[in-house]
Amino acid sequence: MITEMKIAVNGTRLYCQEAGFGPAVVLIHGFTLDTRMWDEQFLPLAQHFRVIRYDLRGFGRSDLPTEDPYFHAEDLRGLLDALQIEQAALVGLSKGGAVAIDFALTYPERTLALALIDTVLGGFPWSSEGSARNRLVWQRASEGGISAAKESWLAHPLFAPALRQPAVADQLRQIIDDYSGWHFVNPNLEAGIEPPAAGRLSELTMPVLALVGELDLPDFLQIAERMGQQIPHAHTRTLAGVGHMANMEAPAVVTQALLEFLEHR
Repeated sequence: MITEMKIAVNGTRLYCQEAGFGPAVVLIHGFTLDTRMWDEQFLPLAQHFRVIRYDLRGFGRSDLPTEDPYFHAEDLRGLLDALQIEQAALVGLSKGGAVAIDFALTYPERTLALALIDTVLGGFPWSSEGSARNRLVWQRASEGGISAAKESWLAHPLFAPALRQPAVADQLRQIIDDYSGWHFVNPNLEAGIEPPAAGRLSELTMPVLALVGELDLPDFLQIAERMGQQIPHAHTRTLAGVGHMANMEAPAVVTQALLEFLEHR
């Protein structure tokens, strides 16, 4: 049975779904995405764990940011408190991975394990090519508004492997089409941890699984390599024939990897 909720947290409301019983596992989506990107993992994991997937502030069915600063890791803490979850394993893709890492560094005693998929890493020095391509999306937003930004975002090389699979492409386009576009046209007061996570990987003493698609962009491959080198108990794995949206492009492979990691962490 799936339970849907909208929970008041830190002056906002976060949409979440819950299913299953056992140790808690939280799924955290990527930028411009929402809970639906975990459709292929949610119920299979819920056969073994208490699984929560939620929309970050500003995405999906959660409330948009206001003029007040906010911190995704604190929103997650508030969500866990509201659900009476003392400890959880965190699974994050891309931006969701960065949120999971920031939470684990801020609240290590509440983090059982981290599974990071094609993750962003706070404070990582992006390549000039990667930075330029990202800036192009906001340039398009300033010129043509949200629709132009979404078109540029979906054309980002990040998504090229996923768009080669028609069913995945359809779902990805639908999720991005439903996204409000708020971050493309508003100043974002999201805060991060200080010092940033990139210089603190050795502090992550819990079990860590880092998955990265071999077809992902070089920056993300370098992040995975760095995590393997600097996190004490990290296991890294490169997924053949897979790009940035690994869990959607190769759902069975990623689900099995998560189950094995979470059951034997």
